[in-house]
Amino acid sequence: MNDDMLSQDEINALLQGIGDDDSTDEAGDLKVTDYLSDIEKDALGEIGNISFGSAATALSTLLNQKVDITTPELSLIEKKNLPEEFPKPHVAIHVEYTEGFEGMNLLVIHTKDASIIADLMLGGEGVEQEELTEMHLSAVQESMNQMMGSASTSMSTIFNKKVDISPPSIDLMDIKENKGVNHLPQEDILVQISFRLKVGELIDSKIMQLVSVSFAKKLVEDLMNPSASYEESPAQNTESLYSEEVLEETPEPSISMSQPVNRQIESERAPVYQESPSLNQNVHMRNANVQRAAFTDFDTPSLSDAESQNLNMLLDIPLQVTVELGRTKRSIKDILEFTQGSIIELDKLAGEPVDILVNRKLVAKGEVVVIDENFGVRVTDIISQEERVRNLK
Repeated sequence: MNDDMLSQDEINALLQGIGDDDSTDEAGDLKVTDYLSDIEKDALGEIGNISFGSAATALSTLLNQKVDITTPELSLIEKKNLPEEFPKPHVAIHVEYTEGFEGMNLLVIHTKDASIIADLMLGGEGVEQEELTEMHLSAVQESMNQMMGSASTSMSTIFNKKVDISPPSIDLMDIKENKGVNHLPQEDILVQISFRLKVGELIDSKIMQLVSVSFAKKLVEDLMNPSASYEESPAQNTESLYSEEVLEETPEPSISMSQPVNRQIESERAPVYQESPSLNQNVHMRNANVQRAAFTDFDTPSLSDAESQNLNMLLDIPLQVTVELGRTKRSIKDILEFTQGSIIELDKLAGEPVDILVNRKLVAKGEVVVIDENFGVRVTDIISQEERVRNLK
């Protein structure tokens, strides 16, 4: 062998080493493109970007700190490799979709970050805690509840349908010890969507979202091909009201139609409406099953037996009744000069009706009477509702 040349054995050893490295990469690494197309990756990234953008706003309000969540990064991970991906205990927040989707969402954050968020939620300065207590976990759970609530609201807008979630549950996830892993997705291949989370100067870390591949694909499918069976959202209804031009009442419309129109309308139904030709040149009839409007009867309803019993429960509540002869204003000097025998002149004339107050509110007027050796008052006038309202001002 020359000094500048390799022997055949050395060449074979190098080639063998390269071959071994390639086989390891293919076996150990998962390509996202093998499971998700470029369009699906972009769609998932956009969904995460919008939903977690609003979640960051909610978290910023809760923590009174500036919160930034960057554009997500997608990767795939095998369930068996989770111990290597999460070698230390993490805090896992599990959320089930109760309306709009069928699936679950798992958020994973570092224990250190969770302890700082918990301290901020409890009024602290964001100090890392040595151990997460039940109170700390509850605080983190509430913050994640607000975050995911805002995220689901954004998803309702994105998918144009109602999206609702269950209250999140929280666990200390230690995969190596097989603790807190009950809520991991069941599929062997998981999509990991990682966001960079920055909270003021306290946190600069990652928050990870784990979903199954099937659920990720279903999200993209619903985004690209929304089902017509979904109920319209309030915003959608409002838009449809404006898209349907102003309607004019035409009991007997005379319009040539390409298809026959049933003009037999029952007597109890309202007239058929057509779209205004001034706004739409292509005038067409709509088969509307419109009923007459039913208005609420505003007559004073009679009390049912249950309502009468509820009212009877209030009859024994004690109220303070006060009879006021009159009032006056005096300076502090005059009050300090009061002695036994001092006469205080009131703002009422002799014989003028006195005020009857219930819980310090004027309800009636009366005259003072003597019953045996006790004073009493005879009701002479009940204050009207208008006067009662005026007295409250």
